[in-house]
Amino acid sequence: MRALRIYAGAAARAHLRQHGLRPHDVGVVPGAAGGPKGLILGPLDRWLFGHWLPQAQRTVHLVGASIGAWRMATACLHDCVAAFERLQRDYIAQDYVVEPGRTRPTPQHVSAAFAHNLQLFFGGRVHEVLQHPHWRVHIVTARGRHVLAREGRWRTPLGYAAAYVSNAVHRRALQAWLERVVFTTAAAGAAPPELPFDTRDYRTRTVTLSADNFMPALQASCSIPFVLQAVHDIPGAPPGAYWDGGITDYHLHLRWRPELGLVLYPHFQRHVVPGWLDKALPWRHRATDALAHTLVLAPDPQWVRTLPNGKLPDRSDFPRYGRDLAARMRAWTTAVREAQRLADEFETWLQRPDPSVVEPL
Repeated sequence: MRALRIYAGAAARAHLRQHGLRPHDVGVVPGAAGGPKGLILGPLDRWLFGHWLPQAQRTVHLVGASIGAWRMATACLHDCVAAFERLQRDYIAQDYVVEPGRTRPTPQHVSAAFAHNLQLFFGGRVHEVLQHPHWRVHIVTARGRHVLAREGRWRTPLGYAAAYVSNAVHRRALQAWLERVVFTTAAAGAAPPELPFDTRDYRTRTVTLSADNFMPALQASCSIPFVLQAVHDIPGAPPGAYWDGGITDYHLHLRWRPELGLVLYPHFQRHVVPGWLDKALPWRHRATDALAHTLVLAPDPQWVRTLPNGKLPDRSDFPRYGRDLAARMRAWTTAVREAQRLADEFETWLQRPDPSVVEPL
C-alpha cells in the first residue's frame, strides 16, 4: 500500500490475526470533525457504505461530529453512493460573499448559506436517515453552559477563553462551559437507544433525533465558533446555544462499547485527538486503551505530500485562494481524485488481509 496506512488497537490487531476483517465484524463507524479534510475520505465512504458494509445487514452505529456528522447522515440515504458524490461536489463548490472592508464572510452569511444547502441536500429525505433498517446515526453537538448558554458579542469570546484555559488544565474541566449533547436515532415510539460509547468520561446528554430537530442538530454540529452562528433552542433538546460537536469531541476519542464489535474508522490522520481545543496539546494525541477495538484507515503522510500544496484540503485554503474559486476547486478536486487510491488499496487488502502491515494505533 502506498497511499493508505492501517492502524489498530490491541484487541483489533488480535481480531485481525485470527479472523481477518469481515463486514459483520464492524459495529461502529466514527466520523471526525475537520472541515475540508473530510473530503479525502469520499472514495472510502462510497465503497464502505455503498458496497462493503451493507453485506452484513447488522446494526451499525454511525457517530459523527461536524463534517463527520454530515457524512454519517449521508451514508443512510437511499443510493448513498450518489449522495456522497453530491456531497463532494457541493462541498468543493461552496462559496461565500465577503462584504466590502472585510477579509472573510460574516457568521450570519455563512450560517444562512449553510442552512440553505442542508435543506437542498436533505430536504424531503430526512426519513431515510431516521428509518434506515440497520444503521443508527448519532450527531454530536456541544451545548454552551453558563456564559456560553447564549451567543453574544462579548459572552462568546469570554466563554471560549475560559473554556480554553479550563481545558488546558484538564479536559474534564471543559465541561464547566460546554457539554456533549448527542442527537440519536431511535425506533419509532421508543426511548433513545443506549449510546455506543461510555459517557462517564464527560458530561453528556442524549436527545432523540427526529424530523423536527434533524436540520438544526446537524447545522449545530457543523457550526464552528466565530465562523458560523450558534444554533439556539433545538426542538426536543435542552434550551441554549449549540456549536460544533468537534469542540468537545474533535476526533471522537471515546470509550466504545466492546460488545458492539470493531470500530472501523476512516480518518484523515493517525492520531485521534479528543477535543478541538486539544489540537495544540500534543500529549493528548496519544492512543489510549479506549481505542483497543478501533481500526483506523488513514492516508500515508508521504502520500499526502504529493497532493496540491503538499497537504490535505483544509480551511486555510479559503484565504489562500481568496476569490479564486476555480483554483481552490481544482486543488480540492485533484486531492479527492487521488484519494480513490485509499479505497482501492483497502479493497485489495481485504481480499487477503495481511496483519503484518497493520501498525499499532
